[in-house]
Formats: sequence, C-alpha cells, structure tokens
Amino acid sequence: MDIDEAITLTQDRLAEEGGSMGELLGHFRSRISPVLIGEPEWERVLECARNLPVTMAALPFGFELPLHARRPEADFGASLASGTRTAAFFEERARTDETDGTARAIAGLFRQIDAEDSSLREIVGRKLMLEYDIGSGRDGEGSFPALFLRPGERPIIGAGGQVDDVVTVVDALVSSVGWKMSDAERENVERVYLAQPADTRMDSFGIFPSRSRAIRLAIMGFKSQPEICSYLENAGWPGRISAVESVIARFRERANIVRTGANIDVREDGLGPTLGLTLIVKQRYTKDSRYWLDGLTDWDPFLEALSQEDIVVPEKLAALAGWVSKPTALFAKSGRYILLRGIHHIKLVVSGNRLREAKAYVFMVLSGAVPS
Repeated sequence: MDIDEAITLTQDRLAEEGGSMGELLGHFRSRISPVLIGEPEWERVLECARNLPVTMAALPFGFELPLHARRPEADFGASLASGTRTAAFFEERARTDETDGTARAIAGLFRQIDAEDSSLREIVGRKLMLEYDIGSGRDGEGSFPALFLRPGERPIIGAGGQVDDVVTVVDALVSSVGWKMSDAERENVERVYLAQPADTRMDSFGIFPSRSRAIRLAIMGFKSQPEICSYLENAGWPGRISAVESVIARFRERANIVRTGANIDVREDGLGPTLGLTLIVKQRYTKDSRYWLDGLTDWDPFLEALSQEDIVVPEKLAALAGWVSKPTALFAKSGRYILLRGIHHIKLVVSGNRLREAKAYVFMVLSGAVPS
C-alpha cells in the first residue's frame, strides 16, 4: 500500500469515528504537558479545532511552541490535500458559506492544483498546510490561518533557473486570498530566489492573511556560516549579519549542524528585518518513507545546545524532550491506529540584532493502515 492509499484508508476510517479535530484532540490531552500548553490555552486550541474535520488527522497536525515565552501557549497547524475527504469538506463549506474566507481560499487553491495540466500541481503536488495563530494571535486576529505550499514534486533549486516556478507558487497563494502581487513584490521575490546558491532549495512558501502583508519564503540547505551570511547580504536582508553569525557560531560549537535554513519575509518595500534560522542536525528528505520518524535521541544534541541560551524557558525544554516517542497503538470503534509524534524543526528568530525567540514545531499523525 502506498502512502496515498494509506491516507485515503485512514480518512475513511476516521470518518466512521465522526466528530471534529477538536473532539479527537480532546483524547490526547494527557499526552501533552501543561508546561507546553496550559489549560486555558488548550481550550483555545480545541475551540479552533472543532471547526475542522476529524479526517485531517490522517496528515500531520501539531503545534508551534514558543520556548522563549513563559506562558504555555501554542499555535495549531494541520495539513490537507486536494481530492480527499478533507478537501471536499472545505469545498462544500466554500459553496454554502460565503463568509468563510478560509474555505474559499482553500477551494481556490485546490481548483488551481486540480486543473488540467496544472503547472502548480507539478511543483507542489496536492498538499496544503494551515497554521492558526491561537497563542500568538491577539483578540480579533488569527481566525484566518496562514497558508503554506511546499515544492515537493519539483524541487526549486538555487541556480536552477526556476524563477517561473517561484512566481507560479507565489501567484497562486496571494490570489487565493484576493491579493494581487505588485511589481515590487514580484521583483523582491525573484531577487530572493536568484541570490540562492546552488545546492540550496526553496523549501516552502507562506502567506499570513491575519498579519501584516508579507510573503514568507523558507530556503534550506546552506552548508556553512559564510554561505548563508553571503546569501543574506546578496538578497538584501536589512538586519545585522553579525547577529546571524553569532547565533550560528554558538550552535556550531555545541552541536553538529549539518545544514542551515533561513525564513525570510518579502514585502513590497523589500525584505523584513526579522529572520528565522533553522539549524539542522539531521538531514530530512521529503520523499523518504521514514521522513516523519525520529529516533528517540536524534534531537538530544540540539536541545542540549539550545539549553545554553538565556531566552529559553528550561521547563519547556525539558517537557519538549519527552515529545518524541515510539509509534503508539491506539484503539477506537473503527479499529486500531498508530500514532506518530515527533519534532519537525526548531526555529531561532533573530530580530533587533539578537536572538529573541526559539520556537519548536511538533507534529502528530494517525495511520489506520494497520491490521485491526
């Protein structure tokens, strides 16, 4: 059984269970430390997830955990793919509720992906990721999630002459929420790509309709500190390069960093001053069948390195260390499932010329493609 068949089977079985993602998450409360997500904060997550179909659990879902913040808050993320039960849920909602901007954006993106001879599908495949600003959002904000696409089908490689691919993905994202990319935005997006050295890749594209307008580009695969710092300078990042050098150098002294990534916000007036750094201690490949499986100790070196930063809350880091677990069997009325949990990545945020934030992105995913 291939992965698409496994996801379809799992969605079919989850549909038998009925209910929402909120009801499903309710069963997992005992598995999530209150140090990471407190009770009031957990209720806000459930309130959001109650509006999402339970079939979303067949693809990775999880949380953004701010390790620098004392408050035990979290943002919530989930995935979906066109041509699935989950996609049909949002497409039906878009048809029946004109006020649901999220459903309209999802349906619009899937129309572009599912179109005959779709160049967008050739680049990103059928998958879309959502991120809801629950903990980080303020009152009245965050109801419209961030939308992310990843070029997993046709990787966008630095020095690969793929400007058209970059523009295709960005155009699809911004048009889905009713934006039109300006000439200045397009030029800035192209400059970010054209500055990429060979052997790096454009890992993801994102927009945040509930925040100030920007296009988030994640570039992965920098092999050295000089390479990423030269890239930032060439791309026109306005922050202080020495602050980035300092952060990377500290972590290289403490752990074996094999690659580095950068998250850059592209605006009409240039690049935003905030930079996200992803320091990779274990190389991941999207097409690897074990992409979502971490060894129980894979993250220990990086967590130890992170513990030496003053901004990190020690209790949160200790709780995070227990997040990764072996595949776990769960039982429901439709049969047996396997639950996977792990850390996808940890992002270090540089702004104001210093390291200000550390965020862990953790995931869960259910598979019903196991013998009952």
